Amino acid sequence: MRTSPDIQLKEATKVDPSKILEIGLGFWASKTLLTAVKLELFTQLASQSQSANELKHRLGLNGRGTYDFLDALVAMGFLQKKGNKENALYSNSPEAETYLDKCKLTYVGGILEMANNRLYPFWNYLEEGLKTGKPQNEIRTGRKTLFEELYTDKGRTREFINAMGGVQFGNFNAFATKFDFSGYNTLCDIGGAGAQLSIYVAMHNPHMKCISFDLAPVSPIAHENLSKFGMADRVEVRTGDFFTDPFPVADVITMGNILHDWGLSDKKKLILKAYEALPNGGSLVVIENIIDDERSKNVTGLLASLNMLIETAEGFDYTGADFDGWAREAGFKRTYVIPLTGPSSAAVAVK
Repeated sequence: MRTSPDIQLKEATKVDPSKILEIGLGFWASKTLLTAVKLELFTQLASQSQSANELKHRLGLNGRGTYDFLDALVAMGFLQKKGNKENALYSNSPEAETYLDKCKLTYVGGILEMANNRLYPFWNYLEEGLKTGKPQNEIRTGRKTLFEELYTDKGRTREFINAMGGVQFGNFNAFATKFDFSGYNTLCDIGGAGAQLSIYVAMHNPHMKCISFDLAPVSPIAHENLSKFGMADRVEVRTGDFFTDPFPVADVITMGNILHDWGLSDKKKLILKAYEALPNGGSLVVIENIIDDERSKNVTGLLASLNMLIETAEGFDYTGADFDGWAREAGFKRTYVIPLTGPSSAAVAVK
């Protein structure tokens, strides 16, 4: 039975609706940041302040909405300014200067570029995905599967690899310093993409020899990154299909953002292949947005799992308890989780 209107209004004064509106209209803020990244605004502002008029001409803007666009980025904490409107000088925030300047090795904007170019329109079909259980990306319009589409177009391949490497920069760097490598000498990163994980492990652990293992179309990008970081003599690039080819033997096998792409049977297959390639005492490490066991706190992990609904046929993210069960089924004797940056963790299984 519904309460009377006056009681409803009195009760409403006890609850704040702002969070509902902030999240419901969150695409306003999201699209503003994604547009700034696509326009390379933060790269234009790297190490130098500019006026709105200068930015208007450099970015090819009409002028209408320019102040609102720039000042919204100030209010969100991505830009800083001195003065107001025509007298204002804009500059990057420390975070934007470090992570959104395309010319820096610390650039993480690749994932935002991909979000703008691919993911943003696909999420419009989340409801259809929930009702049908089918991917809502390129496949929805009768095109190839995600990875077939990506790896047959060099531009899309580069965008995807850079996106994955950029979003994991902090996690790979944290893993390279937090994980105890003292008892190990070799590492193989399965699905190594642009070899970023191997690069950071080798940088922080001079005794480690690393292998980045992935499909042939991504190897040129891996070699470019190795050259850029001066790591060509420390990291080997090997090509192969991690479902059909044997894993290279190593003391540590890593998978960064790999398991969540696949359904349960494929997850278990990859974990078992890792077990078989490791020596006793070796470790399998998976780096992803591991969901908390109660499935009530890691919002990013849960939303990332919904993104797997959009992007893949059977993929999903998982909890540390889920991983523990699959690893023990494969034969691993114990597991543990290392928090990395933000919502991400490294789940470790020891043989």
